[in-house]
Amino acid sequence: MVRRTQPVTMKDVAERAGVSQATVSLVLNRVHGSRVADATRARVMDAVRDLEYRTNAFAKSLRSGESGMIGFISDEVASSPFAGELLKGAQLLAWETGNVILGVDTFGDPGLEAAAVDTMLSYRVRGVVYASMFHRVVDVPEGLAGVPTVVVNAQDRAGRVPSVFPDEELGGYTATRHLVEAGHTRIAMINIQSPDSTLPAGIGRLAGYRRALDEAGIAERPDWVRYGTGIVEDGLALTTELMSAPDRPTAIFCGNDRTAWGAYRALERLGLRTPQDCSIVGFDNHQMVAPYLDPGLTTLELPYEQMATTAVEILLSGAPDTAGAHPVECSLISRGSVTEAKVPA
Repeated sequence: MVRRTQPVTMKDVAERAGVSQATVSLVLNRVHGSRVADATRARVMDAVRDLEYRTNAFAKSLRSGESGMIGFISDEVASSPFAGELLKGAQLLAWETGNVILGVDTFGDPGLEAAAVDTMLSYRVRGVVYASMFHRVVDVPEGLAGVPTVVVNAQDRAGRVPSVFPDEELGGYTATRHLVEAGHTRIAMINIQSPDSTLPAGIGRLAGYRRALDEAGIAERPDWVRYGTGIVEDGLALTTELMSAPDRPTAIFCGNDRTAWGAYRALERLGLRTPQDCSIVGFDNHQMVAPYLDPGLTTLELPYEQMATTAVEILLSGAPDTAGAHPVECSLISRGSVTEAKVPA
């Protein structure tokens, strides 16, 4: 006959620690302002570990009306290794604050998204992170109107909820400024979208490139601003055009790392070297590309984890004045693809 083990209760923890059940509750629920001595808190946590005590999350949610869950609705973030850092950032902070993530990828399916929203509401989530795999303008579902919501890696078209996204313009400025500081004045850019695109990434990165040139007193050359679609083949073709001309740049800012990969290939085909004959800066810090190019690609890192952390912080703060834009800086990752410009003989 199998002996049934009785679950450990809060009373058991209190007896082991030599304190009241109320004190155990204050410690486990992280009640702010409670005057529990550090030594007492340590005794309680030792008892919790020794007895392998687990809180009853279901009972707790019935008492408080909160599930301790944070919803995470995205298009393809959870299944994308590139943007998966978003989910990681949300999970880490949720765990540190005693919450868990309830995540759903909708793959752009409106029906699945509506079902995901209903699921979040039924679980009484504390709030919802509404995320996108790439930076774009989104329409937040009407079903989330009564739920604290933060948009991440995107911007809310209506501006009703906080939006946390990469500071694309500052990133473009930082990339170009890095080349200027290396002595380059002949700097081209290969953007990742057409001039009439409304996607924030290409618009912001180009604006940053132009601001850095203007600040340095360098006139923009329209023929050195090329437009691709963010793929390797475009970087290859457009870099070949730029570097085959008699009057060619000494540096190229590529709108993403895949374009930069194509630029490397173009230089190699033309018998030129990176960075000796042309310095290259990318954007994204794509972990399957940037570190493995030869030489390693200097690039701007999209702050996926930090954006998600910021979004969860806003949700948990409950601050009413956080609606609006919350741009997050993209860090420069310096590797071996930039060198000082050659001084003309």
